[in-house]
Amino acid sequence: MATLYRCRTRTNLLCACGRVARRLNRAGIEYDEVRVPYLKRYRPEVEELTGQRWVPVLVHGEQVIHDSRRICEYIDHLESTSPPSRDAALGESG
Repeated sequence: MATLYRCRTRTNLLCACGRVARRLNRAGIEYDEVRVPYLKRYRPEVEELTGQRWVPVLVHGEQVIHDSRRICEYIDHLESTSPPSRDAALGESG
């Protein structure tokens, strides 16, 4: 299970955090969300993980990735290295 540290924006359409959430959902990766305060000075948990206070931050196993572009690249890598599903291997569509 992954953990996504993200801003408090209520929609996934307005910010980089939402971009990452949409990408995780599309990839079928289960994750918990931790909504951090708007003010960066109130984000000590993010700073402990990454040395900075910007979000989004994805924690997946031993991996801690920050920057939405890097997180999306990481998700793409996970998808490309995961074995194909049974339906995909059989050439079936859902």
